[in-house]
Amino acid sequence: MRFLFSSLRHQSFFYSAFRKRFGHYPRSQSRGYAGSQDYKNRRPDSQLHAIDDQLESESRSWQYFTIPAALLVAAGIGLAIHYNDERRSIKKGSQQGTTSRRNTVNRPAFGGPFTLLDTENHLVNERDFLGDWTLMYFGYTSSPDVGPEEVQKMAKANQILDTKYKMKVKPVFVTIDPQRDTISQLKAYLEEFDPRIIGLTGPINSIRQMAHEYRIFFKKVEEDGQDYLIESSNNIYLLDPNMEVARCFGVEYGAEHLAEDIAKEVKKATQ
Repeated sequence: MRFLFSSLRHQSFFYSAFRKRFGHYPRSQSRGYAGSQDYKNRRPDSQLHAIDDQLESESRSWQYFTIPAALLVAAGIGLAIHYNDERRSIKKGSQQGTTSRRNTVNRPAFGGPFTLLDTENHLVNERDFLGDWTLMYFGYTSSPDVGPEEVQKMAKANQILDTKYKMKVKPVFVTIDPQRDTISQLKAYLEEFDPRIIGLTGPINSIRQMAHEYRIFFKKVEEDGQDYLIESSNNIYLLDPNMEVARCFGVEYGAEHLAEDIAKEVKKATQ
């Protein structure tokens, strides 16, 4: 519509300016038409009226072409906006439909394939956990405080799920310190909490790759020879039977609260 009004205002200004200038044209035109009988019998004001009529006719002709063109442009813009809105609506609807079918609303977009060794020296990858709910924690056996507390919390929550909610969840501990956490060291450490916890280790590059995919941060700090601490994230992940992250729990969760929220998530997914 702005284009249409602008076009009409432009035509009106052009016509007014043209008309004012034409007031002086009869003198220049009289040199070419002075000998004609029709010119001698015509009054100057009638000649001006004729020119005005001609200009008005030309202005109408311009309007006949400009107005439909402007309407077509406006209609085209409206159709383009409507088409884009429809595409966004369809895309959004299809995404919501897919999300609801897979029950992955608001799930973090991380996680991925891995290949590591368990405490029985067997190669393990993500496909070995398909079909089960998995509780996963990244830590190291030499952690002086937070690490043992989180492993203890995971073990206790797993017991509550088993006894109170009658749910089976696989607890998994992935070391971020494979240099010191050998298979035997990892096995002995986890048995102190719960022998059902699956310990995973492997080459440092494989550990780093898996940690990157699960958005786990870790680095060595306070190094003193072979003795050092590791600063890291301390999240516990709940993975669904498709090995997709369903929830992420921080250190503020207690074992009871952790078990309760896991039970709610599993029930919601199976309804």
